[in-house]
Amino acid sequence: MDLFNPVIDGFGVVLEPTNLLYCLIGVVIGMLIGVLPGLGPAATIAILLPVTYGAEPVSAIILLAGIFYGAQYGGTITSVLLRLPGEASSVVTVFDGFALAKQGKAGTALGVAAIGSFIGGTVSIIGLTLLAPVVAEVALDFGPPEYAALSLFGVLLVATVGNGGRTKAVIAAGLGLLLATVGRDTFTGASRFTFDTLNLADGIDFVPIAMGLFGLGEILHNLEERHRALQEPAKVTNVWPSRADLRQSSGAIGRGSVIGFILGVLPGGGATLSSLVAYAVEKRRAKNPERFGKGAIEGVAAPETANNAAATSSFIPLLTLGIPANATMALMFGALLIQGIPPGPQLVSEHPDLFWGVVNSMYIGNILLLIMSIPMVGLFVKILRVRPAILAPITVLITLLGVYTVNNQVFDIFLVIVFGVLGYLMKKFGFEPGPLVLAFVLGSVMETAVRQSLLIFGGNPAGFFTRPISGTVLAVLIVVLALPAVRLLIRRSQDSSRDKDPV
Repeated sequence: MDLFNPVIDGFGVVLEPTNLLYCLIGVVIGMLIGVLPGLGPAATIAILLPVTYGAEPVSAIILLAGIFYGAQYGGTITSVLLRLPGEASSVVTVFDGFALAKQGKAGTALGVAAIGSFIGGTVSIIGLTLLAPVVAEVALDFGPPEYAALSLFGVLLVATVGNGGRTKAVIAAGLGLLLATVGRDTFTGASRFTFDTLNLADGIDFVPIAMGLFGLGEILHNLEERHRALQEPAKVTNVWPSRADLRQSSGAIGRGSVIGFILGVLPGGGATLSSLVAYAVEKRRAKNPERFGKGAIEGVAAPETANNAAATSSFIPLLTLGIPANATMALMFGALLIQGIPPGPQLVSEHPDLFWGVVNSMYIGNILLLIMSIPMVGLFVKILRVRPAILAPITVLITLLGVYTVNNQVFDIFLVIVFGVLGYLMKKFGFEPGPLVLAFVLGSVMETAVRQSLLIFGGNPAGFFTRPISGTVLAVLIVVLALPAVRLLIRRSQDSSRDKDPV
């Protein structure tokens, strides 16, 4: 009953006309962004952060959340029709989705993807409703050692699962940690990397970094790729899948929901990794794995279900622990801070209207997406024909004006341009900006928590292992870091033993 009442109150919040409108706008923008290749939800949220500054906190977060999970739906359309993933999490869908489109089954692929996305998202929302309050209650006992261990685990795990390769992800995360140290030392007041300018005395603001790397950087990179010839979208017929298609994809949808929910909670997991794992699981357990890549309906159902489930479950560590699980959640973290609401265990008890309003808005948003995703396919196909050269200047102008309105400082515009160029260079040379942003957000949390913990333990690092939660997290972290080294040693010993064997 303690859980039931706030959930009902949350529906009262989201059913207010203003919040319903923000939810609708969010999912529509999300679908549009998912359709437009290259921009993505992270870039869009980064660009819209200043716009949400004047909105009510609940409405603002409902809008941004809708953009995030709405983009997972939209990214499917270009993957199936053009063999061009609109979103990173839809890359795997290209393999079988486009093959189905060439067979004249584009409508079937989009229909199964929409149904799987709805089921995966809904299952994950139910898990979020049940699990988040429990996690938040446990997290109330968290102190600096626990936050230090969790943030360290998040940074290192993210640094090893980046899409651009482990070495590049580690370098990007290291740069993010370095940027987090800019400004006055919280404990001593000493200036660090400020270059004697007052503009950096309070550190680098999150918004210019996010809008530069994800917004301006993505735009510059996409403009460079605009010479690629656009294909004509495949025709869409028979959108509603047959009973045989639904029966064949039902198992993949169920497994994708579970995989997406679990991996979405983990730092660095997210929608992209979830879709890859779900696809791999279906291919491994299939009786005829050679069908995959040639038009297997499970190859569409599993990744699309998983990425939507992961998009929702990634809100659990953000809202309950204040730890963003992926780059987009790091942007949501920044959005909450802009609204003056620090995410963490107290969010459920101190701001129940926001917590349950956002959670319950996902139920409404998923229903809206299911209703809109199939009838609006024709509109999205027309949007695909809009040239990037038209959209890019408008987006750049909105980005620069938006970042200026946050603090009314020209220096922030300079920072956006600097990080925009950095983001472009990172994309050009295969570095993902996600690990950098995550490390930047977690870096300040980790530094403060580590130094507070060392004060508590009298400077003895062994104190981290004397507390159950922090000790367990660090033990798991050591195992994760040691596994690659152990595998390398085993491989070398096997190679050396083969060399010594007589021919």
